[in-house]
Amino acid sequence: MTNSAAVLADAAAYAAAVEEASQAAAAYYATGESTLDDDAYDRLARGIAAYEADHPDEILESSPTGKVAGGAAVGDVPHTVPMLSLDNVFSAEQFVTWTASLERRIGRPVEAWSVEPKLDGLAVAARYREGRLEQLITRGDGTAGEDVSHAAPAVVGLPERLDAPVTIEVRGEILMTNEQFEQGNAIRTEHGGAPFANPRNGAAGTLRAKDRAYRVETTFFAYGALPLADSGELAATLTELPHSELLAYVAGLGVHTAAATEVAPLRVTTAAEVQARVEEIGALRAALPFGIDGIVIKADLAADRHEAGSGTRAPRWAIAYKLPAVEKITRLLAVEWNVGRTGIIAPRAVLEPVEIDGSTVGYATLHNPADITRRDLRLGDQVMVYKAGDIIPRIEAPVAHLRTGDERPIEFPASCPQCGSEIDTSEQRWRCTRGRNCRLVASVSYAAGRDQLDIEGLGATRVVQLVDAGLVTDFADLFTLEREQLLALDRMGETSTDNLLAAIETARTRPLSRVFCALGVRGTGRSMSRRIARYFATMDHIVAADAESLQRVDGIGKEKATAVVAELEELAPLIEKLVRAGVTMTEPGATPPPEPGTEEEAAGTGAELPLAGMKVVVTGAMTGALEKLSRNQMNELIERAGGKSSSSVSARTSLLVAGEKAGSKRTKAEGLGIRIAGPEEFAELVAEFLVGESGEASVVGVAGELGEAAESAESAESGKAVGADDAVEAWDALKAEEPVVAVLAVAEAVESPAGVAEAAGTVEAGEKPTETVNGAAERAGTVVVAEAVEV
Repeated sequence: MTNSAAVLADAAAYAAAVEEASQAAAAYYATGESTLDDDAYDRLARGIAAYEADHPDEILESSPTGKVAGGAAVGDVPHTVPMLSLDNVFSAEQFVTWTASLERRIGRPVEAWSVEPKLDGLAVAARYREGRLEQLITRGDGTAGEDVSHAAPAVVGLPERLDAPVTIEVRGEILMTNEQFEQGNAIRTEHGGAPFANPRNGAAGTLRAKDRAYRVETTFFAYGALPLADSGELAATLTELPHSELLAYVAGLGVHTAAATEVAPLRVTTAAEVQARVEEIGALRAALPFGIDGIVIKADLAADRHEAGSGTRAPRWAIAYKLPAVEKITRLLAVEWNVGRTGIIAPRAVLEPVEIDGSTVGYATLHNPADITRRDLRLGDQVMVYKAGDIIPRIEAPVAHLRTGDERPIEFPASCPQCGSEIDTSEQRWRCTRGRNCRLVASVSYAAGRDQLDIEGLGATRVVQLVDAGLVTDFADLFTLEREQLLALDRMGETSTDNLLAAIETARTRPLSRVFCALGVRGTGRSMSRRIARYFATMDHIVAADAESLQRVDGIGKEKATAVVAELEELAPLIEKLVRAGVTMTEPGATPPPEPGTEEEAAGTGAELPLAGMKVVVTGAMTGALEKLSRNQMNELIERAGGKSSSSVSARTSLLVAGEKAGSKRTKAEGLGIRIAGPEEFAELVAEFLVGESGEASVVGVAGELGEAAESAESAESGKAVGADDAVEAWDALKAEEPVVAVLAVAEAVESPAGVAEAAGTVEAGEKPTETVNGAAERAGTVVVAEAVEV
């Protein structure tokens, strides 16, 4: 986010800024069709506030500073208690300063905080009398708002009747989820309307619309509640409850809150825990099914809130920690048509560069031709562009009210832009009729990528060389490349050739999940490939599966299953080539599913796996046998052992693997009573599935190898070795009895036969190994175990 303020040099610039901000705010709160995106408005507002701080005698009455929702339609329904805005902070340092100011005001440390998402919607108040919804009111100017009760039936999460006959006012945000936004735009354009620029625009327009010929749904999330004049004894309860308990009470009435989402409100006790939760919510933002533009932090205890009080614009006991802007308005300059690895022809928008979420965006996805038509996108349009985290920037919609008349239609290609062949336009996603052969370089590069076969040294440039030389017609040909063929290529010396051949040889042993992912089957990616491989265990079973069998895999429906079966038939020759090349076609630790109708099927499968049926979350830095595993590798490990990986803790989480600096996830897990395991305990739990990315056993697995060697050395105790510590004991027992056998066992365990003779000779010569397996192997002249197995 651009955290700077607009610089206003003089009174004229200040007056112009106030006028622009007021007009933008009026449009924003009326229909959502502002001329400024959120970041631009925030910069302008901060510039106005800075000028007014330096020139207090020049403040204009129309200035948006000090006002609640400056520019909003006032309405004629008075609020029982002013419906205020929130002040903002943009960094951890500003949050610390605000916290210190609050604690000085109340004269003591804040005992607890409630941390929750700042939903990107419209604030409303829903009044219930004896459990029945009586009135829905916008925030307006904070003192009075508009009656929008007509919109209530289409608001998900705002029940007509509560689960108890109480009289209460529930406050919250009405927004459009991503799904509702897509559905709403489809319905709106079908009826001849212009598409909404973004979900907030859609929610604002929908809330105030009357007598539409169509229905568009929105969603309500409650963030607070207060008593009405006739609430009776409930009034005292609502006034004195901690904020966290108040939200739980509202949820108990049947009103929708954020409690069931990945960014549920969390009660913490320190500023450090607040910051950790802020970072956690920020990291989850891109994956949420609805928009947030920050995190709200509130003093949880009623006593702290009462003593802090409120100003004319905002409460002093709450603050909005703003996240970097993820939406900006910029111009659509052109559309490029690119062909993917499966022959899909994808449009890409060329944009006037704009900074979003800390990076410069010059391109955005446009999905498909039908989507372009539905959104009525035109060259030269001002468009709303969305980007959050690592997701690909996308165009939400044109900002239609900013059109000048000079915009031009987008032309669709008549033939494949890559090879000139005909285009199959029978589906929404157009495809070159040559399919995969149209994009051989992209297909091979994808297969060699880090999350697939992970062939180091095989980038796109090298793939182009191989394709142009006629050495590769699909990625299976990589496994039949010969040294002389590679040496004949430009810039391929002996070292780089040997390294590439070694990397290809390692790729031959990758587990089935990675091999399947490398096939690039449409509708399957990293996670889905792991699930398919975990369920079927072998490529033979996958290829033999029909659509009905595939639907047994979590996340595969009828449509996707049919598409996967069809594509696997198309890929049959490639799969056969991979089999002939000796590529691994099994998933470690997985068992093929039983035949339909058998007793084994009736009993279920996978129950014997250590993580069967468990939802597992990993947080913090891993140590020991898990130290060198990336998050993706940890997720693969979890799924190999029968579990399902997740990125956030919820009531449905079965196990939290907590490493060093686990932070707020551990705190939340403890509060929910979720089982917590350290890296060492978890490594023992999944020991039989700890397989390195190149296929070797991990340090924990070495224990088994040493144990077997110990038994051959007649050392019964060390023969029971099952973990890393036991491996050390096994080594100690072995070196005392049979030092040569010990070295051979370690060398065999890490699949490093080179140097075995030297290692054996070294030990025979009398050099004593050190206390650990790693040290023993190193002193004995073989490789360090941990490095060899890449744990």
